[in-house]
Amino acid sequence: MGDVDAGAAGELRVTAAEPIADSNTASKEHEDDVEDDVNDDSGTDELSNDDKPCTHLQRVAQGGSGSLPDVFQTSHLVFYERFKAYQDYMLGDCKSSEVKAFTVDYLEKAVEPSDWRALWHSDVFDVLVQVVDVDYKELRAKVELVLPMQCEARGCELTEESTTALLDATLNRVPLQDLLVVYDESGDFDQTALALEHLRFFYKHIWRKWDEEDEEDEFDYFVRCVEPRLRLYYDVLEDRVPAGLVAEYHSLLERCSDTFCEFSSLRNGLSSDSESELDNVSMVEGLRMYEHMEGLKRKLRIIENPLLRYVLGYKMNCGQHMCSTKGERPSGLRVVHIVSASTSVHVLHSLMTEKLLPLYSSKEFEVQFHCDPAVAISGCYEGDVVILCPGHYTVTSSITVADSILVEGYGLPDEVVIEKRNKGDTFVESTGDVVKISNLKFIQHDAIEGILCVRQGKLEMENCVFQCETTGVIVRTAAQLLMNMCDLYGSKGAGVEIYPGSVCSLTGNGIHHCQDGVLIKDFADEMDVLPKITMVNNVIHNNSGYGVILVKPDGGVVEQQPTVAESPGVKHVHKLQTGRSTPELEYRRFSSLSGVNVVAYVLFRALCCGVWILAASLTDAEGRAEQDQTCGGSVNGEGGAVKEEVGTKSDLPIIVEEAGPVEGAVPSEFTEGNDALKRELVATSVRKQHLQRRRVMELRAMQVDEDLLSQEMFVSIHGNQFRRNGKGSFGTFLY
Repeated sequence: MGDVDAGAAGELRVTAAEPIADSNTASKEHEDDVEDDVNDDSGTDELSNDDKPCTHLQRVAQGGSGSLPDVFQTSHLVFYERFKAYQDYMLGDCKSSEVKAFTVDYLEKAVEPSDWRALWHSDVFDVLVQVVDVDYKELRAKVELVLPMQCEARGCELTEESTTALLDATLNRVPLQDLLVVYDESGDFDQTALALEHLRFFYKHIWRKWDEEDEEDEFDYFVRCVEPRLRLYYDVLEDRVPAGLVAEYHSLLERCSDTFCEFSSLRNGLSSDSESELDNVSMVEGLRMYEHMEGLKRKLRIIENPLLRYVLGYKMNCGQHMCSTKGERPSGLRVVHIVSASTSVHVLHSLMTEKLLPLYSSKEFEVQFHCDPAVAISGCYEGDVVILCPGHYTVTSSITVADSILVEGYGLPDEVVIEKRNKGDTFVESTGDVVKISNLKFIQHDAIEGILCVRQGKLEMENCVFQCETTGVIVRTAAQLLMNMCDLYGSKGAGVEIYPGSVCSLTGNGIHHCQDGVLIKDFADEMDVLPKITMVNNVIHNNSGYGVILVKPDGGVVEQQPTVAESPGVKHVHKLQTGRSTPELEYRRFSSLSGVNVVAYVLFRALCCGVWILAASLTDAEGRAEQDQTCGGSVNGEGGAVKEEVGTKSDLPIIVEEAGPVEGAVPSEFTEGNDALKRELVATSVRKQHLQRRRVMELRAMQVDEDLLSQEMFVSIHGNQFRRNGKGSFGTFLY
């Protein structure tokens, strides 16, 4: 996300910010910090200590011919150094409209006004210049060329005459962000170098063109924008964000920037007193462009927020790194890949008699031997089989299963272990049409996205063990997962993450010692349907959060009662408020003109009224759906059948499989989460169905997608046991 050297991220312990105080104050501050350097080890006080008249910053040599002097090394500051500088010294509690003023005030205190040298840096040249004056309000410096000229050019010829002409064209004023302070051992220019680094970093990685026009200008800009963007920058730098999500963020950022430029150009071209039809059309087009831009900004905020980034994830680029399928071999043969670093004669004989001869002795099969399971799987074509002999295998890269193959361990899961070292987005990715994995144990280290991700196709897993470190098994939209008799533990996120539109069947599994057991995601788009879920006879226990948690939007409702009656240990509701603008506020932001075109205003108000009437009707539909759900559902209190009766013809077909009597004496407090989960999923699906139909009716669609409107949600949840989960069996997170 930037050009920061991650390897050196922990070396520098000097921060940016405070202007150099007098020696008495600085000495006292230094003594205080020495006594309590654990609480504040930023190193700012060392810059203020006159007893050490030397620099505390490192130097970095410029590449090339070596004719240029060294500059201060400031580009690899660690997170807390930038955080402290922006929060305490540069921005404080300013509003977004006050950022420029606060920045100017900070620079006036930290940057020397004249008589210092710097490299004027650009993509094509570096030139040594002397700063003779600083225009703080314009964030520019007046410079003079140092003679004889010292420069380095990249891809162009640069002479003294051409450089002088370029400076004359700019009135000898260059942006402060383009200046790299020349290294000086005296320490007199440390604060200047650090202040310019913070300025440069802020406008490159933190500031957005649209921030100054933000409708939430009354709120603290640092808390709302700077801190989350700064954390995201360092999360990306330290490989804590999946590569697909990083690509999605940069794509959204570029699209939002382009849309804002188009919107600003259109807005500036409108006349305040014109009654022309062209201005009316431009006004409506500008409104649509504004709404599109607000949608992009909302997606950016979701990715910037660590919590929403976790619970919502990303959809657009989730499969951009998928390997293409190979299909069948041209020869028509199928290969049995035997993976074994070394094995005994007895094991090989047993493998021959129990597996190879009975199942794969026909002429269409041949056998290949491998030492690395990743190499064996990458060499598979459709219909191949991979058999792993007992052993502990270590892989350093992700394993992608792109074709329909069978991967199985010959022995118990604890005897056939695959352990991943090194960082990567996922451990195992499945994209094949039908993939089967059995009798294996996976041990995860340093993965970012999860131990296993089903991006598309169908994956059947049986008798596997997953020892997670970050997140667990992920089932993406339109993917299918059948997970039977598996054991999953250790996830710092959810053990199983289920995305909208997927099919997930969990039978007889143990999910324990994770943050949450199962996480069901419901995106804000009403066209995203809930997954088809089967959960039977699973034991979900000892998770620090909930056994099962449903993430869904709150629809902007200020106060929302849960659809399932509260019972101890079963359900809690968490809400994250999001700001929403009114039509009047949107119009004021859209039309920053002295006057308002009357016709365009009428068109705008009509459109806004239609939108808000639609929102009201959707809220009414949601309320009716909840009421129908509450009246229509009946629950057998002892874990028996759940019956859903929906009265209107337009309601969503919902299949709820009824559970028979539970065998064995299982206390009711361990099974009460089954009914709560079923009710919540059914109620949420009904509300989504009403939203879909209302949207179609309001838009007066010429053709309705009957497949979409006839989508059904299949729910089969019974026999599960929820034990000793920190927050209860089932909860809902509203965002």
